[in-house]
Amino acid sequence: MTIQTAKLSDPAVRAFVAAVNSHDREGFMTLLAPGATMADDGTDRDLDDWIDREIFSSHGHMEVDNESSGGRALVARYRNDTWGEMRTRWTFSVDDDGRISRFETGQA
Repeated sequence: MTIQTAKLSDPAVRAFVAAVNSHDREGFMTLLAPGATMADDGTDRDLDDWIDREIFSSHGHMEVDNESSGGRALVARYRNDTWGEMRTRWTFSVDDDGRISRFETGQA
């Protein structure tokens, strides 16, 4: 059963999912700490290139099925125009100021 975005536990992760689903690139960028990093399937990627290609230019969308680790780990059905839909896992590191310093994703 899908968890509504507004009910996700961690405020930074909730805002991340909301920005992805509303295609709000500017809002998404404000959620990231300076120097934020990310990995896809265990490999570090260039953050700007990845979010453009995998989220914003390809209309990414997340439907969260499960959360754990205080809301900083998700299992979601992720879809975009490039890859279609797949079951994915997401983990987030959030700084003391509430901004995301790192996220990792990959197939679940």
